[in-house]
Amino acid sequence: MIERLKQVMVYVDDVTAMKKFWIELIGFELLEEIEPEAGGMHYVELAPASNSQTSIVLFDRKVIAAQSPELNLGTPSLMFQTPDATALYHKFRDQGITVGDLVEMPMGNVFNFADQEGHYFAIQDVKLVDER
Repeated sequence: MIERLKQVMVYVDDVTAMKKFWIELIGFELLEEIEPEAGGMHYVELAPASNSQTSIVLFDRKVIAAQSPELNLGTPSLMFQTPDATALYHKFRDQGITVGDLVEMPMGNVFNFADQEGHYFAIQDVKLVDER
């Protein structure tokens, strides 16, 4: 039986730069980092908080492609939640993060943001989740 979603793998070109993006700009915490050894695996595990149920693991796309060419290395569609999407939208925009339009929807405000490699993710107000 499956109990929960533990990790989401995100394949990137520059693990170190994306680690910096997620920690310094988005505010995630570093849970674990395995440094590459002689061209081997380099990955970084991050989460919004150390007690989060699910984490993001950043892997070097080229290394994974060489080890497992059958994998889909595209960016997963991730939706994060926040108590105030409007405030976070303005914070991200002011930090120079690429953001899409802030959209008011029946389930709350939603917007997209992108890292420096062009991977897009979404944020929505937490009230949608609370009302389910």
